[in-house]
Amino acid sequence: MVMFDENIVLCASNAYEKKFYLNEEFSRLPEDIKNELKIMCVLFTEEVGGILDMEFNEDGELLFKTQADEGDILYDDIACGMLIKKLQYEKKELLEALEMFYRVFFMGEEA
Repeated sequence: MVMFDENIVLCASNAYEKKFYLNEEFSRLPEDIKNELKIMCVLFTEEVGGILDMEFNEDGELLFKTQADEGDILYDDIACGMLIKKLQYEKKELLEALEMFYRVFFMGEEA
């Protein structure tokens, strides 16, 4: 079982630096899943701004975390929350599969 004090970042998108990051520990994911994550995260930050992190907590739940620079007047906190809910609904199957992948390959749970 993996023991950690912090969440494990799956991927992140940064609207300020126009960059996407996928944690190398998840390189075993199929290419189409990696591409879908990239598209989803980059479109998210293009729409609402700021930085989006997708992280696994100690229970294997996939969390969406957002932040914005203090002086970013274009960051839309309300749209951000609404878009997260929309993604959680529309991408439910993908997100559940990612959680299962994490629990099996990182936490050692039975499939």
